[in-house]
Amino acid sequence: MTESEQKLKFNISKGHEVIKSYLKTLDGSPGVYRMLNQDGEVLYVGKARNLKRRVSNYAKPTGHSARIGRMISNTSSMMFLTTQTETEALLLEQNLIKQLKPRYNVLLRDDKSFPNIMISSSHEFPKIAKHRGRRSKDSEYFGPFASVTSVNRTLHHLQRIFLLRTCTDNDFSSRTRACLQYQIARCSGPCVGKISEKKYNQLVDDARKFLKGKSTKIQESMAKEMTEASKNLQFEKAASLRDRIKALTTVQSSQGINPQTVNEADIVSLHMEGEQACVQVFFIRANQNWGNRAFYPRNTSGADADEVMESFLAQFYDNKTPPKLILVSCSVANVDLLIDALSVKRGNKVEIIVPKRGERSELVLNAARNARESLARKMSESATQAKLLKGISEAFSLKSIPNRIEVYDNSHIQGAFAVGAMIVSGPDGYMKSSYRKYNIRYEDTVAGDDFGMMKEVLERRFKSLIKEDPNKKTEIWPDLLLIDGGAGQVSAVDEILSELGVNDVPFVGIAKGIDRDQGKEEFYCKGKPAFALQRNDPVLYFIQRLRDEAHRFAITTHRAKRSKAIGITTLDEVPGVGAARKRAILAHFGSAKSASRASLKDLKAVEGLSSKMAQIIYDFYHDKG
Repeated sequence: MTESEQKLKFNISKGHEVIKSYLKTLDGSPGVYRMLNQDGEVLYVGKARNLKRRVSNYAKPTGHSARIGRMISNTSSMMFLTTQTETEALLLEQNLIKQLKPRYNVLLRDDKSFPNIMISSSHEFPKIAKHRGRRSKDSEYFGPFASVTSVNRTLHHLQRIFLLRTCTDNDFSSRTRACLQYQIARCSGPCVGKISEKKYNQLVDDARKFLKGKSTKIQESMAKEMTEASKNLQFEKAASLRDRIKALTTVQSSQGINPQTVNEADIVSLHMEGEQACVQVFFIRANQNWGNRAFYPRNTSGADADEVMESFLAQFYDNKTPPKLILVSCSVANVDLLIDALSVKRGNKVEIIVPKRGERSELVLNAARNARESLARKMSESATQAKLLKGISEAFSLKSIPNRIEVYDNSHIQGAFAVGAMIVSGPDGYMKSSYRKYNIRYEDTVAGDDFGMMKEVLERRFKSLIKEDPNKKTEIWPDLLLIDGGAGQVSAVDEILSELGVNDVPFVGIAKGIDRDQGKEEFYCKGKPAFALQRNDPVLYFIQRLRDEAHRFAITTHRAKRSKAIGITTLDEVPGVGAARKRAILAHFGSAKSASRASLKDLKAVEGLSSKMAQIIYDFYHDKG
């Protein structure tokens, strides 16, 4: 036996010994266990119906996969939490996985909420709108939709069909004449009395029926009404109804795969290849396909398909209400337990089925084909990205291939509305959840001074990193900084990093080059003369795309800040004046300037403005002269 093999055996036995030592204090209660390394980092979070029995399996020296073997060998301590039931253990496990992101757990990369269509019920004339996030009790929700695009497209058609309002309650109450939506036949104009409350609520009921899959009778009713209007020579009304029927037909046929036998279900198909996995989720609601989304779980190497599927479903529905039926492409580990947990979350029975025949099976096979094709594209893109990152490492003589590249840029107009921006790229492409924007706020930063702005952004960024992760244990530290600029920007970056004691993060300045021509970029590294890459070098194109993405993000942030500032008036500086009071004052006087010149008597005449608040506003402008 070689020396390395002896060391490996020793480490593994040490891991087993540590785990075995906990068996003396464990009983048969359900609960959650955590395995930690010598630095206190959580390696794995698991659940168990019987903690003692489950942990005893890890104490055995054989019978483990390579992945679990590595985890056991790195385990230096364990933590336990007991629960009343195994279902509670499952829910707790998913919360801990989401919070801690252990390296040996299968992790869902994207757990954002999906958009829905909302019909409000708190107003006598309910509105229809797009919604994402926390749900309110006084509204109805229909979804989820796979993307915002799917929601917007469906909303567009629903407006044409049912003529429901999409405006805010404030806009509704302040209207004196019909808006553009009414003029283009996208709203029935309830705000100005163009339709009665009874007839409007009938349209709302029709919209609810449609979103629940009961649209046949709606079409029949519209067709009958159109025929009657035509007979009565009401050709304009008949034409309007014809257009609504056409829109209704369009939205029904535009959903792609529209199953006849499945009213509400999520189609979940898994495809694994090599050490990677892809899960395709199709949303079927009201017998209509409301879009699909691809997910790429992490840490799936060495894991079985049923384990990956269980982890995905548990994490996916952690912040979502599950449908009554989930069709899956393979068996699910601990399926009975998962069904119980999802049923509790939904409030009634949830089914998880692997269909074998019929339309349900075809739906799953279609999702599986999409998962396979999506993973193939992803693997191809990842391979290309890996080559480009390796090229970056070679071009700038880095010690290793970078996994996290941060690109910085500034944007302003003659110093006004100055912002800094940071984008992040890695092995999987752009990491948009890690993008950051910085409002330039230091008093000693001169507006329009690009060097000073860059120094402020870098100082704030790395002070935050040092505070969050001083020992650099996580992946939030960059492996390379790309700065838009030449020798001056590089010197500014070097100065600020040296002051902060950060000496192990390489940085490169990207200058426009001769005639500011794309393809003639020059690169500046600390202690090296400027150099350029070949014009046809793929690495150069990659760097250009990174720089352009940073520039786009900076410009977008700057424009948003500038647009917001346009609506700012002196009223925003008055203590106690919020959005509602500001609207009331501007509606009464027409402008903030007129309000500043108003007498106390005139201010008191503003609807909703108390005498005390009127006095405060009057004193504010009077004191300012």
